[in-house]
Parts: sequence; C-alpha cells; structure tokens
Amino acid sequence: MFFGRDDKKEAQKRGLTIPLLPLRDIIVFPHMVVPLFVGREKSIAALKDAMAHKGPDDKAVILLAAQKKAKTNDPSPDDIFHFGTIGHLIQLLPLPDGTMKVLVEGVRRAKVKKFHPNDSFFMVEVDEVEETLEKSVELEALVRSVHSVFEAFVKLNKRIPPEMLMQVASIDDPARLADTIVAHLSLKLNDKQALLETESPAKRLEKLYELMQGEIEILQVEKKIRTRVKKQMEKTQKEYYLNEQMQAIQKELGERDEFKNEIQEIEEKLKNKRMSKEATLKVKKELKKLRMMSPMSAEATVVRNYIDWIISLPWYDETQDRLDVTEAERVLNEDHYGLKKPKERILEYLAVQQLVKKLKGPVLCFVGPPGVGKTSLARSIARATGRKFVRLSLGGVRDEAEIRGHRRTYIGAMPGKLIQSLKKAGSNNPVFLLDEIDKMSTDFRGDPSAALLEVLDPEQNHNFNDHYLDLDYDLSKVMFICTANTMHNIPGPLQDRMEVIRIAGYTEPEKLSIARRYLIPKEQEANGLADLKIDITNDALKTIVHRYTRESGVRSLEREIGGVFRKIARDVLKNGKRDLIEVDRKQAMKFLGTPRFRYGVAEREDQVGIVTGLAWTELGGEILTTEATSMPGKGKLIITGKLGEVMQESAQAAMSYVRSRAERFGIDRKVFENYDIHVHLPEGAIPKDGPSAGVTMATALVSALTRVPVRKDVAMTGEITLRGRVLPIGGLKEKTLAAHRAGIKTVLIPKANKKDLKDIPLKIRKALRIVPVEFVDDVLREALVLEKPEEFGRKGAGDNLKPGLSVTEAVSTPSQA
Repeated sequence: MFFGRDDKKEAQKRGLTIPLLPLRDIIVFPHMVVPLFVGREKSIAALKDAMAHKGPDDKAVILLAAQKKAKTNDPSPDDIFHFGTIGHLIQLLPLPDGTMKVLVEGVRRAKVKKFHPNDSFFMVEVDEVEETLEKSVELEALVRSVHSVFEAFVKLNKRIPPEMLMQVASIDDPARLADTIVAHLSLKLNDKQALLETESPAKRLEKLYELMQGEIEILQVEKKIRTRVKKQMEKTQKEYYLNEQMQAIQKELGERDEFKNEIQEIEEKLKNKRMSKEATLKVKKELKKLRMMSPMSAEATVVRNYIDWIISLPWYDETQDRLDVTEAERVLNEDHYGLKKPKERILEYLAVQQLVKKLKGPVLCFVGPPGVGKTSLARSIARATGRKFVRLSLGGVRDEAEIRGHRRTYIGAMPGKLIQSLKKAGSNNPVFLLDEIDKMSTDFRGDPSAALLEVLDPEQNHNFNDHYLDLDYDLSKVMFICTANTMHNIPGPLQDRMEVIRIAGYTEPEKLSIARRYLIPKEQEANGLADLKIDITNDALKTIVHRYTRESGVRSLEREIGGVFRKIARDVLKNGKRDLIEVDRKQAMKFLGTPRFRYGVAEREDQVGIVTGLAWTELGGEILTTEATSMPGKGKLIITGKLGEVMQESAQAAMSYVRSRAERFGIDRKVFENYDIHVHLPEGAIPKDGPSAGVTMATALVSALTRVPVRKDVAMTGEITLRGRVLPIGGLKEKTLAAHRAGIKTVLIPKANKKDLKDIPLKIRKALRIVPVEFVDDVLREALVLEKPEEFGRKGAGDNLKPGLSVTEAVSTPSQA
C-alpha cells in the first residue's frame, strides 16, 4: 500500500511493499517522465498488479530498478540493482503483439529492503530515501556553476533541444536540477546508477559538474576534429556527392556498371603489376581522373588507353638467359652455315654474361648484301640465348614519331614502334632486330636516325623517354641487332654506337652446302613432297647456282629450287608417285627453262684495251669490264658508262699517269694530240662510282695505246695516284668471290690489302692466284701479254711489243674493243 508525503515518516518505519519492474539499459530518475515498452511476462504481471492495487491518491505505484546486465532475459534478485526510483504509472496501453506501452513518472528514490516470494513477478519491500538539503553559499555557487556548464554543454551538443535550456534555467531546487540534467546526458549505465544512489543533492551536483566538464572537453575536441576534417574533406566530399549523383544518372542510363567494373579491373591489374615508382604514381593519378569522367567522353577513352599501355608494358618482366655456350653454338650452327664472325661474337657475349652477372645489351650491326641471312641470324640468336624476338623494319621510315611516339595531345596518338614491339614481346630483354637501318630517310617531320641515337647508346638508353608515355623506360637489357646492306647511308654518330660485323657473300661451296642442308628440305616440305625420296645431284645444283642465279646470298637460289619442286609436284599429281625421283643437270635445265646467266664472264681470249675489273655493289662483288680505244681526233678523253664524279676523276688520274709515262711505255706523244681516247664501262644504265677502278682504267689505256693485249684470266682492283701508286680498297672478300665465280685465275690487289686476305675463305685463296701490287708498273707486267714483262716500263719499252707491231702502227690501227 502506498502512503502520501505527509505520512512519510510512518511509511519509512513500516516500509512499503510494491511490485518491481526491471529495466534494460535505462535508469529512471525522479521528476522524469519516460515511455517504456514492456514485453516480458513477469514485467507485464507487475504492471497489472500495480494498476490493480492503486494508492489512496488513485495512483499506481511501482519500483523502477535497472538490471546489471541488459542481456539477461530472466533476471534474479542478484541481477537487479537494489537502488531504484519509485514511479507512478500514468498510462498503460496494451499493444496487438501482446506487449504493453507504459508511461511512467519518477517520484523519489528508494532502496530495496527485501524481496517477497512471488512466482508471477518481483514484489519488494522498499525504504524511501530522505534527501537532506541544507542551503549554503557554496551550494548556491554549485547550482550556478552547473547551470553555466549545462548551457555550454547544450551549445556543443546539438542533440539536446535549446528549449531544454530554458526549462533547466527555471529550476532552483538542487535535487531536482541534478535529476533533470542527468536524464539528458549520454552517460554509461554505471555512472547514472552511481548518481541515482548518491543521496546528497550537493554531492550529486558535484559529480554531475565533473561529468559535464569531461563531456564538454570531449565535445570540444570532437568539434575541432570535425572542423579540421571538414576543411580537408570539403572539396573531396563535394566531388564525392557529385560523382555519386553522376553514377546514379549513368546507372539509370545503363552505362556506369560496366565502366565501374572496368575501373575495378584496372585497379586489380595495378595491384598485381610490378612497375617503376614513377609509372605507378602516374597510373594512380590518371585513374583518379578517370573515375570522375563520363565513360562515353572522348577524354575517358584517351585516359583508358594510356593506362592500358602503361600497365601492359613489361617493366620488370624478363626471360632467363640461356647461358650454355655449347648449346648456343649448337643452335647457331644448326640454323646457319658459315657466318663465323657473328657466331663468335654472340658466344663471346654469352661467355662474359656467365662470368659477369649484369652486362649491358650489345648493339650489333650486320652489314652485307641481300640474302646472306642477316635477319634469320638475328632470329637464331634469340633462340640460342632463350630470349623473345621482335623485328622492326625501318625501311621507308621518315618520321621521328615512329620511334619516339606522338604526344597525347594529338588525336589517335600512340607510343613509338619501340614501345609497341616491347609490349608485343612481353619481356624487357628481347632480341630486338632493327631491320634495314640504312633505308631510313628524312623529311620535315624529323630525322628518325637522330631518335635512334639515344636508343642504341647503352650509356643512355636506361631511361628512354617515349613522347606518348612521358615516362622513363629501361632499354639497357635489350639486345639490339641492326641490319644494313651498306654503311654509307647510315649517319656517322649512329655508326659509332654500333659494333659493325660485315657478312660477305657465300662462296660456291657454301651455297651448295646451304642448299643441301637447309633449302632443299625446306622447299620439299613447303611443296608437299616431304614423304617422297627426291635426289637433286650436285651437278644440278651447280647448274642452278651458275646459270640461273647471280647473287651474293641464297634467296634466288631458294626460289629456283622451289621452282624445281613445283614442277615435280605437278608431275607427281599427273603421273603418280615413284620410289625415287632423281633430278640431274639436264632435268634441272628442263624444269627451269633457258639459262638466264652465262657462267664465267671472263673474256674468252686476250684482247687489246679490254680489262677485267672488280667492283663492289650492294648485291656483293661483281665483274666490271673496262674498254678503251683510240680514234683520230683532237686529243680529247671521252668517259662513258654513267660514272660518278669519283670514278671520272680516277679516269683523269689514270690518263695523266699514262701520259707522264708515255716514253717508258713506248707511246708516241703525238698520239695525245692527234687522237681522241674513249674509256667505256659497259652496262651503261647502271650507275657506277668509286676510286677502285683506277688501275683497271690505266691498264686499259696502256693496252689500247700500245696495242698490247690484256690477259683474259686476270682481274684487278685498286685506286691509282698520279705517281703510279696503287692504294687500298674495300670489299676485298666480295671482289675475290666475284672473280672466282667468273672463272678468273689471277687477281691483282693493292699491297696494303694483304692483311685482309685472312677474311677470304681458304678454298677461294687456293683456287686463285692473288698478287699484291704496289705500283701500276707491277700491274701492267702481270696483266699485259709481254715477251719480257720484267723490262716493261723501262727505257726501250718498244722492244716489248708484239712482233710485227710498231707504236705508230698500234696507234693508227683501230682498237679491237
């Protein structure tokens, strides 16, 4: 039964027995009105009992006490705090789900004295707590301080409505003030329980003041952090919201999901890709831009392509070098016959690589005529070293951007061919073939050879900068191999960066070996005849080499052999397969038709004024016949045959030398005044230049003017001076190969070229009589048909002429040229 305030002392003496409502995570203070939702059976029974046994003032009374642990569903007396608040039930409303909504008002503090046995709910005997209050100046000051702190707290805490400040300001009672304020503070359950159990209002205010000061400090720090973060994040937040809005719009249009997946895919690739620090930062920056772009914009496409290029490059992906020198030598010999120097250089590189763990990639340049295997040798080197192979043809390239790429500002910009090829290779240490480097040209778009200066310099190419990527890329591990037919079209600075290895044409025995080992099996398989036994005789091969090809390499030879197999394939389809198909010389000529070349272009007989010279061309060595004749005239020197300036000057020098030595050669000086002399080099449609035909023209002039024939089996090469010295020339190996191919027996070479004889194959040296000469007189003694060669060039040279011919007769008789 409940007693009123007037009967308080009597009630405390007798005690008060009322139902107890255990509360989860909430503490009700006096003067506090709180709505509660009650669902447990014991709690509902306690409410019903309180409503059934109302006090004299017609108010239902119940004790509101908190559970020590909110998760306890069926609390025992030990699970409930024994200090609570006596409350009035203002309203009780049953809900459809069986629970009740109750509105309670806290009245005064109370202590649980005793729990009465009751199975339906908790029935407790309580003692009300008497709050003693002694007014003092200190208490007044404390009240004011609490008012002030609470005001500061409300300003910082936006969750408390400002109206509450007005309500609290009107409260002077310290006990009520403390209980009203504490209800609006976000305190822990234990802290609130401690305040509830504090009986003295002054002590409650002190504790409350302390707790509010702590909360204010926390709120001030939070405000500072919030302000600082807001300033830092304001722009980002704005962009984020705009971006989210854009994403929502694009999602409605059905575009953004795919774009988002694409960005996630790029991010995943970036995590798994090992790149340089500069490249990683660049991709992250571009990716950030990409997120804020519309996927359909042109700029987004450009950025996506740029990111794809950077991620797809092999920054640190490399293949393991195969450093077994013996195995590499086997592979090189298996793929190519001969080519001793290039093979030695590659094996040296591998040997050094095995001893020194890191070695800069070499820059080799194979120079030689077409068809000698320069390109296929580079491919073979890649196979021997275990590296990837990429080829870039530079023939006709005239734009620097082909090498360095275009800047991204241009529409359709792409990286240069170098970067594209490395992406294709998938490794940063491939064998990179720069084919036909001598065929590059220059126009208004720049000089591509100048762009290659950095690429082919091992000291600089570790940070090659492509215009499109605008990033440093390391090319130092790449093995660059260049090919060229001639060196004179390659700029000097570019030549200086390369190690030049000259590859001469093949000799006849080498061609026959290559045909037997490589070309015949290859063409037999290519023409579908691999399962047949076909024998091409050595005579047939020699006929094909001599009569159907004239080249330094074996490209035409391969075509002609292919022609033979095509004829065999047609015959097999027509007449059926045979056990053995033999192709002899006669059969080969029948298959290939009329011979295109005459083997051995050397003269068939000794003739006056006709000399066999040796020349070097892009196709290798060639025979160059020189003719000279004289005719009545006014002493003019006529030079024909589409000759270049250097060759014309050589003819002038040869003529001056002959005139200066006319008396010793037995030539009447009147000849130079009364006769015109004509020097001609046949095949006039072909341009010719160079100084190495000097001795040839001098010999032709002397022969024509002295009527002394020139030996048919002698060929010569060398530059001439006015004093009659024979100066060194280039391309000696190619020239001697041409002489051997033409059936020449004796070759006259400058004495200074004697050191180059070691480059000529031993078989060729044995087949030829090679005579080093120092002066033109030595050339004439070897080349002219003389009775006493050792005396030619001295006084009385007329005695050396052929019997029955005088100088005058020789001059007046037409040349047999």
